[in-house]
Amino acid sequence: MRTPNLERPHRADPNGIQRLYRFANGYGASVVRFDGSYGYARGLWELAVLAFNGPNLGDYQLCYTTELTDDVLGHLTEAEVDALLDQIETLPAQSPDTQEPDMNAIKPLGYWSTED
Repeated sequence: MRTPNLERPHRADPNGIQRLYRFANGYGASVVRFDGSYGYARGLWELAVLAFNGPNLGDYQLCYTTELTDDVLGHLTEAEVDALLDQIETLPAQSPDTQEPDMNAIKPLGYWSTED
């Protein structure tokens, strides 16, 4: 699987994992595996498309309006996650104002906050 911008324990399950991805088009993904996620019992992943609305990695909301899906996608292998990340990265920019993310504003790997 691709290297995420951020990897951290999932807040619903300290033994779970969340990987955040952010792309220059203003979209990204939250990829999770925790007790309760779709596919967890089989070691598979769940993915939600994100729309970023600010310069920080925590400035996002779940996006259910892309051509890819109108919900979260579950029961995904790592190869399927990578294919979806490729598709999210090539979506048309969500607005004319979308710019490259400020990589200096993104929290380093391992950062954990209850604010995002």
